[in-house]
Amino acid sequence: MVVISTEKAPGAIGPYSQGFEVNGMVYTSGQIPVDPANGEVPEGIAAQAEQSCKNVGAILEAAGSGFDKVFKTTCFLADMGDFAAFNEVYAKYFVSKPARSCVAVKTLPKGVLCEIEAIAVK
Repeated sequence: MVVISTEKAPGAIGPYSQGFEVNGMVYTSGQIPVDPANGEVPEGIAAQAEQSCKNVGAILEAAGSGFDKVFKTTCFLADMGDFAAFNEVYAKYFVSKPARSCVAVKTLPKGVLCEIEAIAVK
């Protein structure tokens, strides 16, 4: 098992890693829309989805993978009313249309609107 760590994505805010590579597979932790440069969260679902995708991408890149190698994602929304706007941004990044689960949750860390985790091949 290899721990994946990059300064291009937010550091863990708890007892976990940004991701792991295991047997040629890459597993990212859920990425909330925190800008790693300044720790800020943008306003609105579109901007937050964009930042969450960028954070996932940074971890994939650090592992030697990429969006085109993602085959499964799990997405969490604070409000299912944001589903269409979230999908619009998500589709720009996950163009290979990986298998996906998307659920609404009561709350997310830091009060954000979305979180994305991914599984990819290296």
